[in-house]
This record gives sequence, C-alpha cells and structure tokens, in this order.
Amino acid sequence: MLYPVMPIYLESIGFSILMIGLLEGLAEATAGLSKGYFGKFSDNSGKRVPFVQLGYLLSAISKPLLVLFLNPAWVMFARTLDRFGKGIRTGARDAILSDEATPATKGKVFGFHRTLDTLGAVIGPLIALIYLYYYPQNYKTLFFFAFIPGMVAVVGSFLLKDKKSDIQKEKKKTSLLSFLKYWKESPADYRKLLIGLLLFTLFNSSDVFLLLKAKQAGLSDAMVIGVYIFYNLIYASFSLPLGILADKIGLKKVYVLGLILFAIVYFGMSISDNIYMFATIFFLYGLYSAATEGISKALISNISDKKDTATAIGTYAAFQSICNMLASTIAGLIWFQFGASVTFVLTGVVTIVVVIYFTSFVKMKEK
Repeated sequence: MLYPVMPIYLESIGFSILMIGLLEGLAEATAGLSKGYFGKFSDNSGKRVPFVQLGYLLSAISKPLLVLFLNPAWVMFARTLDRFGKGIRTGARDAILSDEATPATKGKVFGFHRTLDTLGAVIGPLIALIYLYYYPQNYKTLFFFAFIPGMVAVVGSFLLKDKKSDIQKEKKKTSLLSFLKYWKESPADYRKLLIGLLLFTLFNSSDVFLLLKAKQAGLSDAMVIGVYIFYNLIYASFSLPLGILADKIGLKKVYVLGLILFAIVYFGMSISDNIYMFATIFFLYGLYSAATEGISKALISNISDKKDTATAIGTYAAFQSICNMLASTIAGLIWFQFGASVTFVLTGVVTIVVVIYFTSFVKMKEK
C-alpha cells in the first residue's frame, strides 16, 4: 500500500533525491545487519516463530509513526524501524519455508511464497490508487490505513508453530556480528554464489528510483502507482511458474535469465519517456523479480546445511543490505551529479558483467 507512495510522500515533505537515497540506504543497511544477527540467533535458539511475530509487529507499528512528525530524523527512525522488523523475521521465515521443501522443490516453494507476498503488493497499491483518486495528495491517511493489514499479519503469525525436532538447538550466545563467521565456515559454492549476488546488489539501487524516474517523466501519481501495481501483478503471476521451471531446468539458468531482463530494464529506463514505454519496462521488471527473488534464496538454501539455513540466508541478506545501502547512496549521488540516464546505464553495464561472472565462474550442484 505504501511503497509506491513513499517517494512521492517524502518529496512532498521536503526530502531531496539525495536525502531519499540516504534514507533508503540506511534503512536497508539496518535491515541487513539485523537479518544476519537474527538469522544466526534463530539457528542458535532453535526457534523460528517468535522472530516472525516480532518482525511483523515492528513493521506494522512503524507505518503510522512515519507521519506523526515531519522531522527528518524522526522519519528516518520510523523507516528504519520498519526495516528492522523485516530484518528480524526474514531469516527465520525463509528457514520455515526451506524446511517445508525438498531440494527438488525449492524453486516452487519460494516461488509460491513470492506469489502470495507480491499479491499483497498488488492489492495494497490498488487500494492506495483508489483512495488517492478521491483524495488527491492526502498521503498521511494511507499510513494509518496500512497499520490495519499490518496487525492482521501479526495476528495471523500466531497460527504458526515451531517444529522443534527439525531445528538443532545450540547453547551459545549470539553476538551482533557472529554471523560473519559463517562466511569462513560455509561451502565454497556458497561463497562463489554470494560474490556474484553481491556484485549485482552493489549497483541495484532501491525501486524508489524507478518510480521517481516515472514521476519526473511526467506520469501522474495515479500512473506511477498504476505501473507499480502492474509490475507486482506480473511479478506475482510469474513467480510460481518460473520457480517450477527453475526446478526443472536449473535454478542458476533462470536466475541468469532474470539478470539479463534486469539489464534490459535499466537500459530502457534511461530512455523511457511515456506511459507505454514505462508499462513495457515494468512488465520486464516483473519478470526479472519473479526469476530472481525467490530463486536466489532457493539456491542458497540448497547449498547450506539445514541447521544453518537461517544463518546462510541471513548472512547473504546482511551483506546484500549493506550493498543496497551503498547502491542507493551511489545512485542518489550519480543522479544528483549526472542525471537519471547515467545512473540507469551504469547499472545495466554492471549487470552484464555479473551475467558473465555467473556463466563463466559459478559452477554449482543445485540438487
């Protein structure tokens, strides 16, 4: 409900492109470090569900907090709290999903999760679009509306139960950066995979910049939200089919295909200037997300021990979010200094380099 509104709202209260980049970068870095820590904490404690419940709770209460005060420091705190909640729940949640799958069905299970998750990203913005049609620029009320489904998610999480027999409990403390040790202990295939994933992430800035480009090209608020809904609809529709396809032909093949689509999207973004071009670009962007988001986690969970699943995914997410922080900050600076086109073209070029790395150097047994 809020994601496509966020950059528009931030601009309306005085945030510059550079400030938005810094805000998103800091929020993602917070999410990343907490994903690593709480992923390791979940493995050590032998519990999953409490982390999921607390994570959804913090994200829910952060929504109304974002509009209580307009002070930049407060907005940064509330946005960071939202990402902190995501960091707490991600590793444990993905470990639950992994435990419900076999190596031969990882793509399907994670793809199904992305389908349902993304359906929320279709329905939510659609509600926002309808609301803003009748109440233009009345953004603040939406943040209070978003609190309701957030709390419904919290209540729903209490239907989950830990399967204690499936999780090996280790009686030891979890320090803030203890998950970093997993990098040294992890399989070589895991490290090779992460190098490629993180190089890509280092230049994959927040989707906020795509929405800002559409807004600055002349699209109305309704059109910006509309293309975002369209993107998520494509994302939701193709996540499960592409997950099933990945199980059949190989997870890495589908992931690389997604990277190629991403490069096309960013090259296209550098020249897009009308609703039809943006519709095409966001269609391809939806296919990219469907081919990579769930599948990257499926790849990771397939090459890590079951007892380390949350740590493996959390460690990746931690490094990923640090790279996201740098990516959003770098993108904001390049956009500020050289314009949007240079930002998107540079990202596209780096993505081609990552495609070459995956096809040439990443050799892995996926099943």
